[in-house]
Amino acid sequence: MKKYNVAILGATGAVGTEFLKLIEERNFPFAELRLLASKRSAGKQIEFMGKTYTVQEATKDSFEGIDIALFAGGSVSKEFAPYAVRAGAVVIDNSSTFRMDPEVPLVVPEVNPEDILKHKGIIANPNCSTIIMVMALKPLYDLARIKRIVVSTYQAVSGAGKEGIDELTDQTKAYSEGREMEAHILPSASLPKHYPIAFNLIPQIDVFLDNLYTKEEMKMINETRKIMHDDEMRITATTVRVPVYRSHSESVNIEFEHDLELKDMAAAINAFPGIQMMDDPSNQIYPMPLYTSEKYDCFVGRLRRDESNPNTFNLWVVGDQIRKGAALNTLQIAEVMIKNGWLEK
Repeated sequence: MKKYNVAILGATGAVGTEFLKLIEERNFPFAELRLLASKRSAGKQIEFMGKTYTVQEATKDSFEGIDIALFAGGSVSKEFAPYAVRAGAVVIDNSSTFRMDPEVPLVVPEVNPEDILKHKGIIANPNCSTIIMVMALKPLYDLARIKRIVVSTYQAVSGAGKEGIDELTDQTKAYSEGREMEAHILPSASLPKHYPIAFNLIPQIDVFLDNLYTKEEMKMINETRKIMHDDEMRITATTVRVPVYRSHSESVNIEFEHDLELKDMAAAINAFPGIQMMDDPSNQIYPMPLYTSEKYDCFVGRLRRDESNPNTFNLWVVGDQIRKGAALNTLQIAEVMIKNGWLEK
């Protein structure tokens, strides 16, 4: 198998670290691996697959000779993606920078792999909560068109990066020792006010917009329509940060154009790659973040009819947002391109 020169931008963060784990786990065919980060992290040594790599500071010249550039996300994407494309690399980007750009495909490989072919050098990875939801929606949408979605999310602190994880740990320790819990990160580090997440829920992820929805909520709405190619789908979302380290959970209410049978819905989900049913109420079996972390698949449970509205159902979907919601989905896009020969120049 041909091997490819790969760059990871943001190699020292949570998603960058997950990229490295997955490249090894999935035996990704790389020849050269170039680890890039900010000036602050440059020079750091990373041991990977028996070799020591030195993290380099990302510059406009960092992508010469690179075939695939995996961007972990953040504001640097806007700055460096054009340089990477100009150097001949395909950029697969985890930030929100390009997601709603009509010239940039927004891809979940199990859902809309054909959109990859539309790329002009950049492919966008969707928001983590969007990915987890559309993994559950797609096999059901194939049974009956979806008219309306009401989703509430329960999002882990790792969605806010390593700082979010550290803050939950520090606050839990402070609370147990009777000390004041210090908050500096959530709901967003850029905001003037912060709240503790330990033993708390924060009904704000990212900033509020003029319509009183948060940016995270509107990402789920707009990105789902783009991925599913259905601008008429009605969607409303409420996103909540919860004191869980890893794996996002979502309560999803779905109204279809016509009625479905629960057994057909469960069968469709189980037959769809990357997602499976975990649903046995009589034995208290349902997905929970503690047991879905570090897993490739997303899991669906609590599937039932909405008795308040015809052709409407409720489900609960849980997925590891660092894996499927970020690093794994990004790497799968590259794997699809390699498998289909779409990277050849």
